[in-house]
Amino acid sequence: MNPDYRLPHSQDSYGFGFLDEFAKREIRRVILKAISIPGYQTPYASREMPMGRGFGTGGLQLTLSMIGPDDTLKVIDQGSDDSVNAVNLRKFAELTCPEVSTTESTTEASLIQTRHRVPEIPLREDQVLNLQVPYPDPLVIVEPSEAKRKIMHGEGDYARLLTKLYEDLVKFDEITISHRYPTRINGHYVIDPSPIPRYDVPGLHQSRALLLFGAGREKKIYAVPPYTNAEPLVFDDVPFRTESFYTADGQRRACDRCGSIDSFLDELNLDDGSKAWQCSDTDYCNRQLARTEAGEATQ
Repeated sequence: MNPDYRLPHSQDSYGFGFLDEFAKREIRRVILKAISIPGYQTPYASREMPMGRGFGTGGLQLTLSMIGPDDTLKVIDQGSDDSVNAVNLRKFAELTCPEVSTTESTTEASLIQTRHRVPEIPLREDQVLNLQVPYPDPLVIVEPSEAKRKIMHGEGDYARLLTKLYEDLVKFDEITISHRYPTRINGHYVIDPSPIPRYDVPGLHQSRALLLFGAGREKKIYAVPPYTNAEPLVFDDVPFRTESFYTADGQRRACDRCGSIDSFLDELNLDDGSKAWQCSDTDYCNRQLARTEAGEATQ
């Protein structure tokens, strides 16, 4: 987006946050219902946004309905503050919420909108994390009918989903779901936690921050309130396993930029054919790098 762009005169009368007040009010009511019933997919009237559905319209509507002049907004895409999706959504928020501050720091933000990652830095009670969701229902892979899926959710009937996981174990000796891993919330509803990697799923459990999930295309909002149990769907004798960043000789890979050995890493293919590993979360990586450089400077 052009940093010097301004709304045309015919559009500069948009209210704060782009959405009309009736839309914001409805979405806030739906958020309250979603918080009251953890994991329940609450339907809402998803509005048309000036971007294609599937590019974060659900998460953006959550953000624009909640944000206020005193908030500080952070937008990330797969952990990065500088990807195309994150930059464009952040610019749109700056354009339509002129009094709101934006930041690339996780600790400074009061409202964080994210796609495909949960920040590495633990969130606080005064923060809200809005996750963009393409497909909200984990049962869609075993049941095409939404009416039947609603009955299955209401009855807590996830036998067919467990059967799918069991078939993976029989065929491949492990569950092959790499992201969107089915997660049981508060002992009942199973949610699709958005396309976050398995590595991030344990971070949903007993989170101090409010976690909201918005699916604009599917017109659903659901929530994981603070200090709520969030447990991956597993078998008693097959423990949940996250992505491994260990080499064949048992060494944990480190970020080639900051040296971190306790973060989720992206595998990069370099021009010379070699591979590099780097923290997915750019803010976390920058902080670790600053600590490393500060430590070297004091030696």
